[in-house]
Amino acid sequence: MIRLWVVATWLTVCAAAAHPGEQPLSRIAVERMVLAVDESAHVKASPLVLGLKGQTSEWVDVEFFHPKPSSDDWIGVFSPADFSSSVCEAYGVPQYYPMLCTAPIKYQFANFSNDGYSKSGKGYLKLQLINQREDFSFALFSGGLKKPKLVAVSNKISFANPKAPVYPRLAQGKSWNEMTVTWTSGYDIKEAVPFVEWGAKGGPRLLSPAGTLTFDRNSMCGAPARTVGWRHPGYIHTSYLKELWPDSLYTYRLGHRLPNGTHIWSKSYSFKASPYPGQDSVQRVVIFGDMGKAEADGSNEFNDFQPGSLQTTNQIIRDLKNIDMVVHIGDICYANGYLSQWDQFTAQIEPIASTVPYMIGMGNHERDWPGTGSFYKNLDSGGECGVPAQTMFYTPSVNRAKLWYATDYGMFRFCIANTEEDWRPGTEQYKFIEQCLSSVDRSKQPWLIFLAHRVLGYSSCTYYEEEGTFEEPMGREALQELWQKYKVDLAFYGHVHNYERTCPVYQSKCVADGSDHYSGPFTATTHVVVGGAGASIYDSKFTTSNINWSYYRDFDYGFVKLTALNRSSLLFEYKKSSDGNVYDHFTISRDYRDILACSIDNCPRTTLAT
Repeated sequence: MIRLWVVATWLTVCAAAAHPGEQPLSRIAVERMVLAVDESAHVKASPLVLGLKGQTSEWVDVEFFHPKPSSDDWIGVFSPADFSSSVCEAYGVPQYYPMLCTAPIKYQFANFSNDGYSKSGKGYLKLQLINQREDFSFALFSGGLKKPKLVAVSNKISFANPKAPVYPRLAQGKSWNEMTVTWTSGYDIKEAVPFVEWGAKGGPRLLSPAGTLTFDRNSMCGAPARTVGWRHPGYIHTSYLKELWPDSLYTYRLGHRLPNGTHIWSKSYSFKASPYPGQDSVQRVVIFGDMGKAEADGSNEFNDFQPGSLQTTNQIIRDLKNIDMVVHIGDICYANGYLSQWDQFTAQIEPIASTVPYMIGMGNHERDWPGTGSFYKNLDSGGECGVPAQTMFYTPSVNRAKLWYATDYGMFRFCIANTEEDWRPGTEQYKFIEQCLSSVDRSKQPWLIFLAHRVLGYSSCTYYEEEGTFEEPMGREALQELWQKYKVDLAFYGHVHNYERTCPVYQSKCVADGSDHYSGPFTATTHVVVGGAGASIYDSKFTTSNINWSYYRDFDYGFVKLTALNRSSLLFEYKKSSDGNVYDHFTISRDYRDILACSIDNCPRTTLAT
């Protein structure tokens, strides 16, 4: 039989307790499904047509009845609606085909909010659907998740225009005055021409063409992405809005021109263009890792897999008028080979990503797969091997498959590394990191930030303690000389699902005491783990040992907000996702004469720690 063994064997550092890194849909043994249709059972869904007013998300009523109910009955949401073996594409050995060729895009137990279901067999669920380019149906199963028996299937429902352009994602372009817009639709380039209509608020409209990308099942590297997790991702379009005026407000909408000359439009959105590099103004950036997605209707959350993700998303949305950019450093949506989840994640973050640049880094749950060139040979991506992440989101990298890059925002320089590719001296990525750190003009962009998914600096989680490293092996040994030489202010990491801040530290020694205010010349980099944006924190525990460089820890969901007040003042805030309040903070006041007074070759390589 074709087994969903892939997602059950992951090793994820300090991740979820009972099932480390497990994707909820992987619990469903699709290949074991048997038919047990009961003519007296039924499932009914309404309304039949969604999005009649252009909505991309709607709530659906699902009413069902089972004459022989049990506590492990469940409702699966399938899209496309026809999910039987008759529509399965060939893969594997024919005699081992499952009865179903796809996992549901989400599921919920029949007794959820139906206390009397186990006796009456009558149930009702209110589920949220998003436009995912295909129709939907709902199926009632008995036998639990491990031995599913198909009892009844509902009528079909669909969105009025399932191919409509949806879920725009902004990103910084390769120059400071360029914004890119990426979105998803059901229109192949042969069916309709994609473009963006845009312009300064109140000004004339411009049209910018968009390129189109997609990928197929054969682009995936293994199961479940190539098998039961496969779902066509649609068509991914990217347009480049150029020669923007700094800090100016622009409006835009997504368009597709059909062969008959008519147009399909999205709703209108707006964004503020980036400041000029080095511009002295207030600039605010939110940073986090490991957020994932969650369903507003409670679906799929068997083990509180990513319970904090909606909290984090909602807190950022509430403060969006005070945020200029977001950086999500890996472990983006934890699709783990179930491709439908990428749509659901981009829908979740649409209010954010359609308004401010949403920059991503590559994590193990996007990239890692044996034999594909990833630095780690594990199965964490569920067979995706980086393809969906690098296609769904634009990054200004030279090679999108590498996904390391520099991006500037006003007084900030961000050097975003890819820990799933080799970073050690002599590698292509090491050369990039040094070039990124060394090429910034600190008189214009004083705030130099290094970001990566895995902890290349310092973490006191129990897993790293057991390894005896308090870091990703070979992490800081390869890079700490660069951080010190080029005077990196802050280094951020995800992967570990908690929050931790160090003192300014070099070679495992505090060069300055941890504090809520730093002033004077640069001493060493402050390292921050901010991987608690949503994925389970239950096993991300801290060591009880006394670690001299670990200054502040929090075992909760949260994110960091950086505010560059001017060229000499930076505010750092750690906020909890539950309430949006600040629980850790510090400021840096620095005139940078020590940085500007020496060249790259004669900056001292020693510190008080040595």
